Amino acid sequence: MKKIIFTSLLILSSAPCWSQGFFNDVKVTARAGYNVGGTQPVGLPASIRKLNSYHIKSNFVIGVDAEKPISSKWGVMLGLRFENKGMEIDATVKKYYMEIVKGGDSMKGYFYGDNFTRVKQWMFTVPVQAAFNPSDRVRLKFGPYVSFLTSKDFSGYAYDGYLRGNTPVGPKVDLGHEDDTRGNYDFPDDMRNFHFGLNLGADVKVYKNLGAFADLAWGLNGIFKKDFKTVEQTLC
Repeated sequence: MKKIIFTSLLILSSAPCWSQGFFNDVKVTARAGYNVGGTQPVGLPASIRKLNSYHIKSNFVIGVDAEKPISSKWGVMLGLRFENKGMEIDATVKKYYMEIVKGGDSMKGYFYGDNFTRVKQWMFTVPVQAAFNPSDRVRLKFGPYVSFLTSKDFSGYAYDGYLRGNTPVGPKVDLGHEDDTRGNYDFPDDMRNFHFGLNLGADVKVYKNLGAFADLAWGLNGIFKKDFKTVEQTLC
């Protein structure tokens, strides 16, 4: 299964949790930041010939993590975050298999031309990570995460080209640039309600209770349900 790396650059603040007993040494970290990345296969398939434009949307992240120390340098972290991952991309494609709607008629086939896609996903993410603290200013972390989607959108249109029905040499349907001449698509109901993957990151204390961190998140499942075949490549 193909995968994609998402990166995050965020601001953090941390403070100890003052509860007694088991929780008396738990460190709580509040986070706010921005996701940098998108939803795509690793490497461009042969059917995508050129990226004409790529825009990251307002991919904000807020959340909180709690670390329970298990030794002087090691700990276990549990987090909860609310985040958005979105993008808009325009590409030139050739023999790109897809399903579109034009003039109220649904059709499938191989498209030759330009294709615009927007993706937006809002979700709650729960990371569970091992934390290594080489100093009181630096924390390294690694572990799995699960995301539960609250809102999702995958839509767009094919334009300035033509669709070959059923096979690459099938009947030809021309698609134009205007709303009534292009082919539209909208697949939110075919998207998964949860994602999972691995997260690697580092926190750095900058001043008192303020700092910064960077994360790399590697998705392990595609954004579409297993039986969805309209989009030819797996997107993560």
